[in-house]
Amino acid sequence: MNDELTPLTRPTAFLDYETDEVQAFIDHAVKDRSADRRTNAIELYYAVRDGVDYEVYGAPLSPEGLRASNTATTQSGFCLHKSALYAAAVRALGIPSRLVYGDVRNHLASPRLLEYIGGDVFFHGLTQVNLDGRWVKATPVFNKLLCKLYGMQALEFDGINDSLYHPHGAGAAMEFIADYGAFDDIPYEFVLENMRRKHPKFLDVRGTGTVGGGRLADESALTR
Repeated sequence: MNDELTPLTRPTAFLDYETDEVQAFIDHAVKDRSADRRTNAIELYYAVRDGVDYEVYGAPLSPEGLRASNTATTQSGFCLHKSALYAAAVRALGIPSRLVYGDVRNHLASPRLLEYIGGDVFFHGLTQVNLDGRWVKATPVFNKLLCKLYGMQALEFDGINDSLYHPHGAGAAMEFIADYGAFDDIPYEFVLENMRRKHPKFLDVRGTGTVGGGRLADESALTR
């Protein structure tokens, strides 16, 4: 690994993989920590995608709430939480990672959520991992069961190709509206500023979390 990538394997304030909580998550997710990096990156991807519930309601947005260790403990969160946990977990196994943010047109939303968001364009987070000398995008966000409830195909990841454009319906893909670049750690003020500006109705009264009072899974057409 070159010197430029070495800092991207270190723990940070948010990617706190040295904690017992993240280490336990990794132990549960991977069969062999000494396996090749691609194998471990894939195993961790599916552990985050399907082992952590995608839940938008009552999600913490405080610094403590966005730490990987908190998401590993609660096993719940949305893209901001799940992408950070994945970035932390792969770093713990020596795989460089970065966090990527942008705006997307999101198909996995209920009418209630669209009302809170203010439309179908969401501020979105995902992860980049460096495997075999190249950056690959990974989005271990929407778990398989939730995708089924909303008529979407879950995003797969092979460690070679970007896991990015979400299949939907007869083949329409999630549309990326804006790309804000890659970051070595959660840029907390940048993330919160975007959430406040783009989705003010989605935040709780203190602005340190999202509105509560529901579950996204319960709002799908199949469960209503």
